[in-house]
Amino acid sequence: MSNAANTTWFITGASSGFGMAFARYAIEQGYNVVATARTPAKLEALAALAPERVLVHKLDVTAAGDPETAVKAAVDRFGRIDVLINNAGYGIVGAVEETPDEEFRAQMETNFFGAVSVTKAVLPQMRAQKSGAIVNISSLGGQLSFGGFSAYSASKFALEGMSEALAQEVAPFGIKVLVVEPGAFRTGFAADALKHMPVMDAYRNVIGGTRDFAHGMHGTQEGDPAKAAHAIDRALKAEKMPLRLQLGADAVSAVRAHAEQLLQDLAEWEKVGLDTRVE
Repeated sequence: MSNAANTTWFITGASSGFGMAFARYAIEQGYNVVATARTPAKLEALAALAPERVLVHKLDVTAAGDPETAVKAAVDRFGRIDVLINNAGYGIVGAVEETPDEEFRAQMETNFFGAVSVTKAVLPQMRAQKSGAIVNISSLGGQLSFGGFSAYSASKFALEGMSEALAQEVAPFGIKVLVVEPGAFRTGFAADALKHMPVMDAYRNVIGGTRDFAHGMHGTQEGDPAKAAHAIDRALKAEKMPLRLQLGADAVSAVRAHAEQLLQDLAEWEKVGLDTRVE
């Protein structure tokens, strides 16, 4: 990684929440920042913090050609991209049966295919540099799921599966991949980035708790987005970077419990599973 003065972070979904916090943190560290969003006007205050080090660019991760255009602008301006943070995304609340197919597909389109498109746009530059890091913002919901978060978790599980393979594919080029699994952080996510699906009577009680939790968590989350940015930077600079980084007590405990349950089930059913060999 180059020194702070010419380290460049490229961030998607930078107009609010985590994206905005990551951009502010990077500016404070003296890094160059490429702040992208569907509505660049929302990034003007950010650019004003350090005009000589911030490039604002329009980027809709689902629009063909947008990623390549933004990446070219970034390289023209700063000469390199050291860290890509795939942060653009939103969530859906609703049972599988409550979620129309087009909503399911749109969720995958932004959270999964969008990250794939931006990653592919950045990789030629990182391979040429023989360095770089791709940070994919997943969720504790990318490692386990809860009733009512099926579409969101599906998109994040897909992102994590892609990331794990990607990490092995790009390691020979000196490129690292980090999957970040935050729990509840004090961003605008619950207010602005959660779409609630129409309620079906059959699921009213089943998913009701999840809906109430999603509505009620805005402004009460324990996680500080600025501290999340610092944690990610620490992981990126570590001698031995993890593939996955859980952020927040809720994420740490939920992922640990889920992993322990997985191992318990594995042990319990191991004999049945192994008893399937061709005789």
